[in-house]
Amino acid sequence: MVRSPRPLRPFAGQAQLEAFSLDAMALNDAGILRLQFVLQGPLAQLRLPAPAPEPQRRDGLWASTCFEAFVGIVGMESYWEINLCPSGHWNLYALRAYRQDLRAEPSVQTLPFRRSQQLIATGIERVELQLDLDLAPLSRPLVDQQHEPTLEISATAVLEHRHLGCSYWAWQHCGPQADFHRRESFLPL
Repeated sequence: MVRSPRPLRPFAGQAQLEAFSLDAMALNDAGILRLQFVLQGPLAQLRLPAPAPEPQRRDGLWASTCFEAFVGIVGMESYWEINLCPSGHWNLYALRAYRQDLRAEPSVQTLPFRRSQQLIATGIERVELQLDLDLAPLSRPLVDQQHEPTLEISATAVLEHRHLGCSYWAWQHCGPQADFHRRESFLPL
C-alpha cells in the first residue's frame, strides 16, 4: 500500500534531472483518495506555470509540467487518469481499457486541489499539490456497493525542463518506453 511518500524516478536519467526530487503519496481514506505530490529543486529550470486566477478543466495538460495519477479497480480494465497542473487547471478522464475511449469523466465537474510553493534555499524551491477526491461517484456504477472496491494507482508526472524538453517520472516504469497507462505499473492502494 502507498501510505507514505514514495519517490518518482525519471524514465531516462539525465544529469540535469538529478537536481530534482519528486515524491508522491496516495491514500484511500474511507472512499476519499488523498493524493500529494512534492517537487523540490531549482524550479526556475522548469516550465512551471503560475497559478491561474480561475482554474478550469483543460485537455492536453500532459504536454508540459503536469502531475498525474492513474487509478483503477482491481480486476477491471477501466481506469481513470487525473491531471493536475501547477497553474490549477485540471482534468479527470475515464478510459474503458488500456488507452481506449479517453473521455472527460462526467461525474466530476470540479476538481479543486491545493498548491503551495516556498523557497527552501537559494535556488531551491518546493512546490506541493494536494488533492482529496471522493471516489464514490466514480466507482458506484462499476462495483457492488456492498463491498468497497480494491484500488490500484500509479503516480506519475511530466516535468518540462526549459533546455531538455519533457521528462517522464513515475513510481515505476514497467515497459521499454515511458507509458503511464501500463497497468502492471499500478500499485495496490
